[in-house]
Amino acid sequence: MSVRFPVAAVCALLLGAAMVSGQTNPQDPNYVPGVTFQTTNPNYPVRNPFYFEGRIDWNLLQITTPSNAWEYVQRGIHEQDDLLDTTDAISDYKQAISMNNLTNGTCQLITTAAGLGTTTNPPPCMFTVRLRLGNLLMPSDPASAIELFQEVLNIDPLRLGVNAMIGQAYTTMAAATADPVAQATAWNNAIAAYKAELALSPVSATTTAITADLANNAHVHWALAEIYRQTGQSANEASELTLYLQATQWHSDTYAWHIQLANVRLNSLQAKARTREDRR
Repeated sequence: MSVRFPVAAVCALLLGAAMVSGQTNPQDPNYVPGVTFQTTNPNYPVRNPFYFEGRIDWNLLQITTPSNAWEYVQRGIHEQDDLLDTTDAISDYKQAISMNNLTNGTCQLITTAAGLGTTTNPPPCMFTVRLRLGNLLMPSDPASAIELFQEVLNIDPLRLGVNAMIGQAYTTMAAATADPVAQATAWNNAIAAYKAELALSPVSATTTAITADLANNAHVHWALAEIYRQTGQSANEASELTLYLQATQWHSDTYAWHIQLANVRLNSLQAKARTREDRR
C-alpha cells in the first residue's frame, strides 16, 4: 500500500527541517566574513605568484568588503556579468587598477622566470581587469580604453585580440570627431593597430599546408575593409574583402550576413575597376 502526501505538505516538512538544521548549527563566533573564511575556502585561490585572472562565483568567495586588487576585480566581474551594473563595475575595476599599478609600484611586469616565487612582491600586473575596464570605457572614452589596452600589451605583448581592441577604439575616435586632421590620424592609428594584430598570427606556407587557410582573422580584415571604404581607398578595400572571404571560407563568421555583403561590395569594386580600365 502506498501513501501519498500533498506536495505542499512535503515542501513544508523540508523547509522546517532546514530551519531546524540552521538553528542547531550556529555560525562559529570566531568567523570574520571576508577574512577568516578565505584561509580555508577552497574557492579562494592563493596567488602563486600570479593572480587567477578568471571569474569565480562571487557567492562562493564569501567576501563582504574587498581588501585587495584581486577581490575588487572579482566583485567588478560579478557586478558586470551577474548584476549588469556597469557603473559599479567600472568603479571597482578602477579601484583594482589603483592597487595593481606600475606607476605607484603596486605591481610589476614579469618578463623572465628567474626569481619567480609565491612571495614575488609586488605581484604581477593583471590584464583581465584592464581588458574589461577598457571595453566598458571604449564607447564613451576611447582614449582611456587605448591606454588600458596598451598596458595589457606591456604585460603580454603577444596576447591576441588586444591590438584589434585598440583598432576598434581608434575607429570609435575617428567616427566621433569632425576634425579632418584628427579623424585621419585616428584612421591611420586604427589601421596600424589592426595590422599589428595580423602580424601576431601570420599565414605561412606551413600553416596553409596544415589548415588550408589562405588568410586568418576575418574580423580584422572586415574592420580594415570598412576603414578603407570610409576613407575612399577602393583598392585596399577590395584587397581586404578578398582576404576576409578567404578567412571565412572554412570558418564562416559570427555575422554570416557579412559574407554576403562582402561578396556584393567586392563585385561592385571589381566592376568599377574594370570600367576604369576600359576607359583608358
